[in-house]
Amino acid sequence: MLEHIEEFIHYSMVERGLSNNTIESYRRDLKQYIKYMKEVEQMNAIEFIDRNGILNYLYFLKDKGRADTTIARTIASIRSFHQFCLREKISDKDPTVHIETPKAQKRLPKVLSTHEVEALLDTSNGNSELDLRNQAMLEVLYATGIRVSELCQLELQDVHITMGFVRCIGKGNKERIIPLGSKASEAFEKYLANSRSKLLKKDNHQKVFVNHHGKPLTRQGFWKVLKGLAQKANIKKELTPHTLRHSFATHLLENGADLRAVQEMLGHADISTTQIYTHVTKTRLKDVYAQYHPRA
Repeated sequence: MLEHIEEFIHYSMVERGLSNNTIESYRRDLKQYIKYMKEVEQMNAIEFIDRNGILNYLYFLKDKGRADTTIARTIASIRSFHQFCLREKISDKDPTVHIETPKAQKRLPKVLSTHEVEALLDTSNGNSELDLRNQAMLEVLYATGIRVSELCQLELQDVHITMGFVRCIGKGNKERIIPLGSKASEAFEKYLANSRSKLLKKDNHQKVFVNHHGKPLTRQGFWKVLKGLAQKANIKKELTPHTLRHSFATHLLENGADLRAVQEMLGHADISTTQIYTHVTKTRLKDVYAQYHPRA
């Protein structure tokens, strides 16, 4: 069954062009699923797996305290896998038919206020190589709203400082061009002129952002940096690697940006995904009203 998973992974990469993160999620979800089917349900081949076995696995995940969002993602992985097996005639049935996906509660994304963003950006206003790199990374994330994974994948040829934009390859290998802004351009220029070559040392690659060993920066590496800077800025809110992306979208809409333009910059395939930020702005307006209106 593990061979069939790898066939499915190859199909998802080559035919569907899914992102590395989605591929890794598929691989992790399906290996855990197959392990359970073999060890607990004693189902050693795809054709033996049935609806009851899948439901038992989902109850098993629930008992282990897995969140509804995790279970929904796991169901999506399992369903895609079995549909692939049916289509490729590896199996003659799809046991995921009629299995419902739990409705996950819509959680509004956590965003920083403009003051908190400024405090975060001010934590890296030194002149060391790492300060210049951190400043450039934060400015670019807040200026463009790109994902952290997209930031880590940026190459020198993707950055056009004189023209003021970055070229980004997002989910499904879709390309988008995003304005950079003067502050981000300035921070980028300082980093490239005074920091990157020193951090790079003997390494020679095209990735824009590097760690202190000269290797391309990873999402995990960035997350570690962000947590340290948030602590330094005395930001108490729960932060995620997407916090600056959420803040970018929310602040644009608060200041009157067109929803379609924000959708384009974020790289959302469906505008309903972008609309979540309109709910965030309404919630923030209510908070401001409740705090400052004398008869609230």
